[in-house]
Amino acid sequence: MKKTLKTAGMLIAAVYTSFSAMLLFGETGEAYVDPSVVTYIIQAVAGVVIAAGAVFGVYWRKTRKKINDKLGIDENRNKEVESDDFVSDVGDEEAK
Repeated sequence: MKKTLKTAGMLIAAVYTSFSAMLLFGETGEAYVDPSVVTYIIQAVAGVVIAAGAVFGVYWRKTRKKINDKLGIDENRNKEVESDDFVSDVGDEEAK
């Protein structure tokens, strides 16, 4: 446990040091950002957000199902099921 906390502390210190160095020693640059590049960035960010939402939804359902199974909760307890009967007004002879 102590080794994990020490490793996490070292990681946080490294990130902090790197970020501070970027702010202190960074140089300003003059550049032109093409509007099409911004569109690609927006699409990439939207794709990542949608994918993360899908992954979260899948794991949320799995987790909820496991919890319900452990607690003995049946999600379909009060749901009504309709039959799949097919009713037709056409007689057998007319259908041929």
